[in-house]
Amino acid sequence: MTTFDRRVGQERASAPRGQRTSRRINYADLAFAECQALLESRDIGRIGWNAGHGPQIFPVSYACVADMIVFRTSPFGVLSELVRPTQVVFEVDDLDATRHTGWSVIAHGRGQAVASPALLTHLWTVDGAEPWAGGVRNVFIGITVERLSGRSFGSQRVPSAARRPAD
Repeated sequence: MTTFDRRVGQERASAPRGQRTSRRINYADLAFAECQALLESRDIGRIGWNAGHGPQIFPVSYACVADMIVFRTSPFGVLSELVRPTQVVFEVDDLDATRHTGWSVIAHGRGQAVASPALLTHLWTVDGAEPWAGGVRNVFIGITVERLSGRSFGSQRVPSAARRPAD
């Protein structure tokens, strides 16, 4: 028996017999425009891909620029694998553990190094693309989104960041 099995077994044993916690989470699929608005409303997300040594997920600071999700990385770290065209997923969310509500947006697409000199010049001035990590982060990775989907859960309301102002 592993440590995890023992820990889970202890938690189950300590729960009162005959009581089950079966939470139903109501969710609603978000429209493309809502997903786009939510994606643009944040600047921290997670990128996932199948790296050379197995699946990886990393948090990154990002910006939405020129129909791409863009972030900066080091030329020497694990994320530098993404300079070559790679299928990736990118996720951003907002969760309220107390109320059991939130939303999640997932972008599927192709990540690769940004090569356009004009776009690179512009990207150095974009807010949000500034990495939190220290050191040299001079490689821009752009994700061209091929599919965008999302869900709002715990409430049927559209997340406020996705609401469009009245015209």
